Amino acid sequence: MKSSVIPLILLLVFSISCSQQARFTTQNAPASGTAQAPATEANKVDARATPAHFYDATTQKVSLNDATKAELTTEAADRRIIRNADITMEVESTTDAQQRVASIAESHGGFVVTSEAKQRENMDPAKRTLDIKLVVRVPSNQFGVALDEMKQLAGNLPEANLTGQDVTEDFIDLEARIKTQKALEIQFLEIMKQAKNVEDALEVQRQISEVRTEIEQLEGRRRFLENRSSLSTITVNIRAPKIITVNPTGFGHTLREAVSDSLELASGMFVFVVRTLIVLMPVIVFIGLPCFLLLRYLARRAKRMRLAAALATPAAD
Repeated sequence: MKSSVIPLILLLVFSISCSQQARFTTQNAPASGTAQAPATEANKVDARATPAHFYDATTQKVSLNDATKAELTTEAADRRIIRNADITMEVESTTDAQQRVASIAESHGGFVVTSEAKQRENMDPAKRTLDIKLVVRVPSNQFGVALDEMKQLAGNLPEANLTGQDVTEDFIDLEARIKTQKALEIQFLEIMKQAKNVEDALEVQRQISEVRTEIEQLEGRRRFLENRSSLSTITVNIRAPKIITVNPTGFGHTLREAVSDSLELASGMFVFVVRTLIVLMPVIVFIGLPCFLLLRYLARRAKRMRLAAALATPAAD
């Protein structure tokens, strides 16, 4: 029992200390960097000044401002932001616009993820057009440029949505947790070497498997955030402009519409009659015709029987 309790105690102490250290480092890293930069810059200014009473406060202020700007620029560059855009454009030729959007994405180091095309319904086949949906991904540093070039292709831009999600804190937290879990795995391996019996070895092996599973899940989540933040997604809906029809008015137009409606009604009735006859043809052939022949036979037979009865009556008298 003692040999199995000691590793568990070591594990508990080590995991608690690692988690606290990682949390402390994550929370205090930006603050310590912010505090050290002005001090370092100020020390440089002090070193350049020969006497102490000739210290220039203006120079210190400028140096502090420069250090703050440099730090903000570095933090902005290190931030991980997931950017997405969804735009709808109206163009004269949807297929040409599809090719140009793909070309723009490739010229900026991106690629087309999916491409969908759907034909817009219209009674006139000549007026049927394709509505195309493209999903492209471009590097995050080329997101704005590529999006502006795609917008320039549109004759009309009825819809444009841009979204952004800052996942910097999640990414930093994942890295800290991965480091903690890897350190815990190393500690387990050291404990594994000191196991004295099979029971302790199996228990430590189980703990190692759980830690390894946790590490793989955290690394998978980190890779996902890296992929989503390094490559921005642009969804482009390409469609042809909607045709606006103007209905003319007047007596002549009304008369033409009435004649057209009457002709359409007459043709519809004719088509209905023809279709009805075609549908009823098997019924007429296989049911109506036999029934007609049977009735005709029965009628003739009845007629002959009446005639025979009429001729037989005088002969009997």
